[in-house]
Amino acid sequence: MKLGFKALGLVLTMSLVGCQTVNTTSGDSVGVQRKQYMFSLLSTEQINQSSALQYQEMIQAAASKGMVERNTANARRLEVIGQRLIKQAPYYRADAASWPWEVNLIKSPELNASCMPGGKIIFFSGIIEKLQLTDDEIAAIMGHEIAHALREHSREAMSKAYALEVGKLGLVTLLGLGEQGMQLTNAAVEYGLTLPNSRSAETEADLLGIELAARAGYNPQAAVTLWQKMAQASSGAPPEFLSTHPASASRINTLQAVVPKVLPIYQQAKNRY
Repeated sequence: MKLGFKALGLVLTMSLVGCQTVNTTSGDSVGVQRKQYMFSLLSTEQINQSSALQYQEMIQAAASKGMVERNTANARRLEVIGQRLIKQAPYYRADAASWPWEVNLIKSPELNASCMPGGKIIFFSGIIEKLQLTDDEIAAIMGHEIAHALREHSREAMSKAYALEVGKLGLVTLLGLGEQGMQLTNAAVEYGLTLPNSRSAETEADLLGIELAARAGYNPQAAVTLWQKMAQASSGAPPEFLSTHPASASRINTLQAVVPKVLPIYQQAKNRY
């Protein structure tokens, strides 16, 4: 057992070579102050540029099939909501003011939305139409997705993946575990590190996102009603332990607890709109 701990320590040290500790955002009122490990060779600019290319390919492919909604009522709603939230993003990180933000609506039944690194936002019409979302609920989703981009969760996940792969290979080699040992190590990493870390990122996005939406003048209570709708729409989802997203009940409890913290921000902001 002592050999295992020594080997693990050595592997983890090797894994973190080339990583730097950063806090990608600041100034929030909800306690998102966790330090993040980023692989130094994966720069913010590189990730943003790569994501921009991928985003354009997705939009062009959808446009070629007539799936991009340009001037519909929902597309106009998204544009207005997006501009209000984007205006508040530099409050949490100054460089977001210079990101080439985009908001697009894709006609698709999917219950999904995303904000890629660098501010590239996509909504699928299904999530708006099937859940009959209000503007406040759309803002809750968009705030959550923008928070992922502000916190650079994609870059962080890539950095962790690199470190974990180095760590797994080094640990198996040092301990002579063989193929079966690699399978056990993969399972331990997946359920002990990867999934909880992803759930942690989701919780951060929930917290920062609800404040961002409130700062843009959208009612933070809508984040709770949104996830109540999502819970009804996703019956049969995997248990929280095996999911990269927090269970709906956990998520709703977290959001309900933070609403009182951001209500004053919302009440001050709504007077501007």
